Amino acid sequence: MRFCPDCGAPVEYRIPTGDDRERAVCTATGDIFYENPRNVVGCIVEHEGAILMCRRAIEPRLGFWTLPAGFLELGETTPDGAARETREEACAEVADVKLFAMLDVTHIGQVHIFYRARLVGEHFAAGPESAYVTLQREDEIDWPQLAFPTIHRTLERYFADRARGHFGLHVESLGAADWRAMALDREPTGHDDGC
Repeated sequence: MRFCPDCGAPVEYRIPTGDDRERAVCTATGDIFYENPRNVVGCIVEHEGAILMCRRAIEPRLGFWTLPAGFLELGETTPDGAARETREEACAEVADVKLFAMLDVTHIGQVHIFYRARLVGEHFAAGPESAYVTLQREDEIDWPQLAFPTIHRTLERYFADRARGHFGLHVESLGAADWRAMALDREPTGHDDGC
């Protein structure tokens, strides 16, 4: 933040009295603005042993594979937001939405929250933010072509739990080094038809 959203005066970053970290402070009024993490919510939708996957039609990571997910909106619960994102990105309705994973991504100021969900009916299609949507079995997922480390980690945990026959709740942190450790590709590959 460079300018006050209320009056337009410059802001400076300093530790306000009684606080323990730098905050954006309006130089004209002294108002303090708190910058908090943004929540990303999404669904792992399994249908007949396969997972609903979306090829991104937008930046960042245009052309890479992801679970249907996006930013939580004001006024909605996290499971409602995850279901909405699934509807928007994959034109799919889901039910039985159950919390599965929460990943802190502190270096970019985000928290990614994923739910397990059941596909209602068999309809799905590419929404405006997806170039292609399909069901992929575990051995069909192109792991280096996943869009984000949180998608990679969430799917790893999901398939491990499914193999064990019991789904747990996974809470962990991912850092910038995880991108390199997961060996995610820098450029998308594939054909024009999304395959």
